[in-house]
Order: sequence, then structure tokens, then C-alpha cells
Amino acid sequence: MTVLVVTGTGTEIGKTVVTAAVAAAARAASRSVAVLKPAQTGVAPGEPGDVAEVRRLVGGGVTGEELGRFPEPLAPGTAAARAGLPPVRPPQIAEAASRLAGTHDLVLVEGAGGLLVHLDEEGTTLADAARLLDAPVLVVVQAGLGTLNTTQLTAEALRARGLRCRGVVIGSWPAAPDLAMRCNLADLPKAAGAPLLGAVPERAGALAPEAFRAAAPGWLAPELSGTWDAEGFAAAHR
Repeated sequence: MTVLVVTGTGTEIGKTVVTAAVAAAARAASRSVAVLKPAQTGVAPGEPGDVAEVRRLVGGGVTGEELGRFPEPLAPGTAAARAGLPPVRPPQIAEAASRLAGTHDLVLVEGAGGLLVHLDEEGTTLADAARLLDAPVLVVVQAGLGTLNTTQLTAEALRARGLRCRGVVIGSWPAAPDLAMRCNLADLPKAAGAPLLGAVPERAGALAPEAFRAAAPGWLAPELSGTWDAEGFAAAHR
């Protein structure tokens, strides 16, 4: 696995922190890592975006690249059109990810919003870029009530496009999970048709970078260079 596309079942569910955790675990395993953000929205010129946040948490040794930046916090296609700027299209994403894959062990492509958010006026999406790359997709999901529906919808959209769901990671696992959250540990893999590969604690992004790097492998399964055990985690929360 050289290129891994990271998407979510919606916005504000922890994609960037999960991307940082995957990068940190890979770096701890002595792998070189690049993070590609195709379209950064809702940030002004010169303002730190998601790539900067990943690099802050992971520290040195991570290559970061943006392809497009649009000031309004909207879907990339809409934000580009309103700003009068050219959109970022799937072939650009595939070319950049392939180029980075030539010099890195792992390239993480972090999308904006969910899988089918439009990148341009033609309605192309991150899924189209993943198909061009023939890359697996990691889905970041919510912990609580409603997540099974959005997870299954995303998984079905991936399968309909011939894309592989590498697994799901819970983007924000609370210190005191409720009944639905605890039950979802068993039900999420069924909804996704793919394994549960981690659970990142809530407010993990507020940790000091050194603490984040030290803890990250413990939040992710071995498939993502971590040590997290899905069965043991679920058993501890029954």
C-alpha cells in the first residue's frame, strides 16, 4: 500500500487528526510519508490548513502538499467557482499522488468532507481520483448514533465504483462512550463490509506533538502500522 485515500462520512469528524495519526504510526515504523490535500477550503492565503496541522502533530519528516486553496468553507467545486479560481480535478490529484509515491513509502490523500463532495462543476469527486489511482480508501466515521447508516452508504458508494474500503477508523472516541457507541464497535465492520482499524480519542489533536506521536500507534491497528486491537477494545467497552 503506497497511496491511501482518506475520506469521511461527513465533515468535522476527525479526518485530519486520523490522517496525522496514520502518518505518525507510519513514521514510527520508519516509513517515509507524504500528505496530499487536494482542495483546502475555508482558509485564507497564508493561514495554516490541514497539511500544516498534520505536520505540526507528526513533526519533521513528513512531506506536505496542497493542490488548491479556496477561502470559503464550502464544497471544493462551489468554493472554487465563487472564488473565480480553477477547481482541482481528479487527474491532477492522481498525478500528484503518483509523483509523491515515487519518493515516499506512504502517500495519504485527505479529501474534503465526504466521499462524493463535488470537486468541480462536472461533479467529479474524490472517488474518481481514487479510481484513477487504484488506491484503497480509509473511511473516518463518527462513534455514535447514526453512524451505521452513513458508514454503510459510504461503503456502498465505494463498492458501486469498484473501489476498495481499506477499513474504518472512529475519528473521535469519547472518554465515556454511551450504549450506542459501545454497540457500534461490533456493528461498524458489518455496516462497512471492512474491518474497524482504530479509534482515535476525542481531543487527540489538542495533545502536544510529542505526546501525539507517542500515542498514535496505540490508536490504530497493525494494518495501519499500529498496535491497537479491535477485539480487545470492544471487549473493554462491553
